[in-house]
Amino acid sequence: MINRIREIRKAKGLTLAQLAEACSPPTTAQTIGRLETGMRNLSTKWMDRIAAALGVDPQVLVRSETAARAQVIAELGASEPEALAKPREAILPTEIAAAHGDEPMLVLEVTAALGEYRPGDTLWMRRIDPDDAGTAMNRDCLVPRPGGRYAFGRLIDRKGSLVGILPSQAGMKQQVIDNPPWIAVATMLVRPL
Repeated sequence: MINRIREIRKAKGLTLAQLAEACSPPTTAQTIGRLETGMRNLSTKWMDRIAAALGVDPQVLVRSETAARAQVIAELGASEPEALAKPREAILPTEIAAAHGDEPMLVLEVTAALGEYRPGDTLWMRRIDPDDAGTAMNRDCLVPRPGGRYAFGRLIDRKGSLVGILPSQAGMKQQVIDNPPWIAVATMLVRPL
């Protein structure tokens, strides 16, 4: 099994010291470095602590040596693509843990052009508690409605138990949902070319 702590830490822009501090309880950068390089055994206890600090599922920290993985080979900045000195593994959307515990991300498939979305797009969404709606203000959200239906659009208002959604389609009126059990916030768009 291959340890992926360094790849995930770098992909999230963290230093050894920052990751060590984010662990609960905090540890040292030296310990994290030893775990990354395999100089120290990566126990399930350490996997749980580091995964929580990185915000990923613990099983993402290791992978089989024989499994083929998507590779990041270049970075596109303001000018032209720049090759990486060494390719690194891409962190797939399914490997990114939800913000609250081990809850999987929700996916919304787009089947017709709607606002900025095209048929074939998939929106990866994190479920949040309605009390945290302030963190999703002015972002595209999916909100359950009574009868097994949903509202989708820009979260524009939150007053008491009421949530206001402005649909993506021009000319549609704001939808108000009373006391939704959850709100799913769009965090990633996957678009086939």
